[in-house]
Amino acid sequence: MKKTTLMLALVFAATATFAQKKTTTSATVSFDATTSLDALPKAENKTVIALVDTKKGDVAFEAAVKSFSFSNPKIQEHFNSKGWMNSDEFPQASFKGKIVNPSAVNFKKDGTYTADVAGDLTLHGVTKPVTTKATFVVTGKTFTAASSFVIKLEDYDVKGGAIGAGKVAKEPTISVSATF
Repeated sequence: MKKTTLMLALVFAATATFAQKKTTTSATVSFDATTSLDALPKAENKTVIALVDTKKGDVAFEAAVKSFSFSNPKIQEHFNSKGWMNSDEFPQASFKGKIVNPSAVNFKKDGTYTADVAGDLTLHGVTKPVTTKATFVVTGKTFTAASSFVIKLEDYDVKGGAIGAGKVAKEPTISVSATF
């Protein structure tokens, strides 16, 4: 009887713990480096893994660099090349952080909430701190999360002739969205 009670308690505790972590494998990360000289350096990756721990406030996403899709295949080739993102050597981009003010989001009540998120973005083998605002829209048992922020490519040691020539923005906007 004691073993059964202990096992049931462990199962309920594990279920409660896992229920707090929401994951998806179909989040989206967009990369917009358009300039007045070129409107094409814009890409989207719809196969991003994302996590939000509604209890602890942990937030994370991971994207395969080669999964960014550009409208122009030549730009995609340049994006993945050694002179740019070098996706063979640095195949993943990731963010790991926290909701700074977790009480700003009530994941149990329908509504739209804005919260501060801070963490580390790893891109091209370089990790730098990022802070941004995120919007959470809670509807029933699901919610969406979205955020946009600007990075400096030079901070991540990303270089390329198109950047220097002004065809690619030196400070692109990264947008992340996910439904959990």
